[in-house]
Amino acid sequence: MRKALIAGNWKMYLDRDSAVGLAEALSREVRDTDDRDILVCPSFPLISDVKRALENSVVMLGAQNMYFEDKGAFTGEISADMLISVGCSHVILGHSERRHIFHEDNDTVNKKVLQALRKGLIPILCVGELLEEREAGKTEDIVKSQVVGGLRDVSVDDMRILVIAYEPVWAIGTGKTATPEDADGVHGFIRRTVADLYSAQTAEGLRILYGGSVKPENVDGLMAKDNIDGALVGGASLKSDSFLRIVGFQQ
Repeated sequence: MRKALIAGNWKMYLDRDSAVGLAEALSREVRDTDDRDILVCPSFPLISDVKRALENSVVMLGAQNMYFEDKGAFTGEISADMLISVGCSHVILGHSERRHIFHEDNDTVNKKVLQALRKGLIPILCVGELLEEREAGKTEDIVKSQVVGGLRDVSVDDMRILVIAYEPVWAIGTGKTATPEDADGVHGFIRRTVADLYSAQTAEGLRILYGGSVKPENVDGLMAKDNIDGALVGGASLKSDSFLRIVGFQQ
């Protein structure tokens, strides 16, 4: 049985006070859960403050991105060691906004995935298609290329901790969402792709999250599907009431 993971991606929202307030609310309200993990990913300057607000909480801490080098003259970048030093356990990599706004390709994302694994961070590898790609019937081609490219040289052992998030780009921040059936179908395709790359056992153990306008109103239907193991939540993770409802999903 795969343990669910609900991850909040706070993107470039919230200042220090609002981020700490949100983290404190989650720390108070989120109790020990045996069947699900909870993660929040603040922007870089807020990580240490959020970490302190989550002290003694079951809520884990992650980052939204990182660079693939150990250190060096890379102005504006953040290393895996830096993230670990401030308490991060996870890192989101290959998010559609990184791919389409900042032009990160599969090779760059793969380098980041491998670096995260080398350092002991759990990567959340994001994959997903544009609206025009979906309408052209290319969803599986695009998703497969991103899965295969992102996982290049990742070992079977590392696949035990790695997480994949399927985020159809046309559903991010638009209010649109794939139906639970559509999302589950793509998740099943990702699982079959991983089975071809590794083994059925590896694919069966892989956690695959759905990201794309996940809200309190649709989370239960999404989480009821066999291949959906959690959610990568954007806007609805920025307010405690909506995120707590998502965290408390019912299957």
